[in-house]
Amino acid sequence: MRIPFIAGNWKMFKTVQEAVVFTKELRSIMRDVSDVEIVVAPTFTAVHAVAEALRNANIGVAAQDVYWEREGAFTGEISAGMIKEAGAEYVIVGHSERRRLFGETDRTVNRKIVAAIGAGLTPIVCVGETLEERERGETPAVLDRQIKDGLDTLTADQVAELVIAYEPVWAIGTGQNATAAQAEESHLHIRQRLGQWFGGNAADHCHVIYGGSVKPDNIAELVREPDVDGALVGGASLDVRAFAEIVTRSRPSAI
Repeated sequence: MRIPFIAGNWKMFKTVQEAVVFTKELRSIMRDVSDVEIVVAPTFTAVHAVAEALRNANIGVAAQDVYWEREGAFTGEISAGMIKEAGAEYVIVGHSERRRLFGETDRTVNRKIVAAIGAGLTPIVCVGETLEERERGETPAVLDRQIKDGLDTLTADQVAELVIAYEPVWAIGTGQNATAAQAEESHLHIRQRLGQWFGGNAADHCHVIYGGSVKPDNIAELVREPDVDGALVGGASLDVRAFAEIVTRSRPSAI
């Protein structure tokens, strides 16, 4: 029912020219892949150019953030409608770096999700605990709060179309990775909560993907878990061959 979903978050890397060169090479390598949903998330300045380079391709484009207002005196912000017009289909919301460095809360995440859906974008919603929260045994409670407050007011049908990225904060950019069993435990918890709060159809259809030092050598073990539907890839997505290998190793035929 859910085919693997692999997204590359380029963060604040790659100029427009570098992004287009990467994209064209990735498009060529991935041209015959139809059993994995592939998405790349360039910086705002490169969204339109990357979308043009991927026109009619089997690779989607995401923005890395969004503001919840349609327009107004919000210097430096980008609306969902602007992102959609630039050619993106997805938007990352609530990444741990946005929460930690820029003070985003579950409330602001919720407003961004609602705005994105209203503009026809699919949110990739990030949730996950810090090392301190995990060590205190608070992972389930943190996930419950982030899901409950972040998805507040959404309908079951809207939740079914979401992508939720479980990213243990302690495993992002550290080289430390949750084991496949640890990832599955949290993914199963998320899916069970979705079923409890939004119904079985939403839980069955919503992609729940893993983000946290994903590399070619650990992706296969992760996606073998029944509730791990793919990955939000950080550093490894900046190298076209490494990212392509992650996609290839996540294909159902390779597992």
